[in-house]
Amino acid sequence: MDQSPPFFKRGPSPLARFVFFASLSAVLMVADAYQNYLGLLRQTVAVVVTPLQRLANSPSELGDRISEFFISQAFLQKENRRLQQQELEHSAQLQGFQAMQAENAYLRKLLGARKQSDQTLVMTEILYAGRDPFAHKIIVDKGTTHGVSAGQPVVDDVGVIGQVTRAYPFSSEVTLLTDKDQAIPIEIVRNGMRAIAFGQGQDSTLGLAFMPMNADVQPGDTIVTSGIDGVYPPGLPVAVVSKIERNAAVAFARIVCMPSAGVGLHKQVLIVTSDRRKEYESQAAPLLATPTQAEVKGKGKRRGEGAR
Repeated sequence: MDQSPPFFKRGPSPLARFVFFASLSAVLMVADAYQNYLGLLRQTVAVVVTPLQRLANSPSELGDRISEFFISQAFLQKENRRLQQQELEHSAQLQGFQAMQAENAYLRKLLGARKQSDQTLVMTEILYAGRDPFAHKIIVDKGTTHGVSAGQPVVDDVGVIGQVTRAYPFSSEVTLLTDKDQAIPIEIVRNGMRAIAFGQGQDSTLGLAFMPMNADVQPGDTIVTSGIDGVYPPGLPVAVVSKIERNAAVAFARIVCMPSAGVGLHKQVLIVTSDRRKEYESQAAPLLATPTQAEVKGKGKRRGEGAR
């Protein structure tokens, strides 16, 4: 008995579709990892998706604005008194800072030291956190059109938060210091010891790597950026040492640090857009400059005299 053909023609099986798209995804990921072929496509998709991201976040932003509007007057008065007290304290600290800055400028003038370049800061707002639970990343609303580029440090009013890892025209991806793939050169304020701090990933802490068992590190020590990498400005607070484990069975001590700053405390952060690498290149330019013809002739003459 003949069977009538189906009304609709059947396409590839689900297994064949899965194998095809999985293979295509693997090829695209390998090509992007080694040759960065999808950079322009990623930039284009980011421009298209940015309005949709803003639209998706609009309900939560509207709810936050409504809740802020109905804050009680008593809370505002209490906050006003607290801010006035804080302003008086900061005013006294600012006066001392101005005196130290004037003294520092005078000492630099005496020593003939070169003044460091001023830092340019861009205020940006956190749009949302990354979707990957194993990666500590956030998305901010400033991009390459605002002077932001990959590699720039991100700070808040307390200290360092992380670093820009990807910059799009109207948004940027910031990897936090607590991410397992992030590292930052640090210095212990108490004794000036330098080390490298790595993100722990899961527990949102930092760890000091390759510290010997007899290292002079104590709980409560404050660590700041050393600035030797040319990326992070020196002296920015990074973390505080919270726990030290010394085991004779291993060669290094396990030092855990709690970050000083955190994105959970606010919605705005600052991006340091000044490029200190240009500063270092300008310092190294005289050392790497091509020798002039007179210098080459002088060297040749000295070599000839030595041969004679």
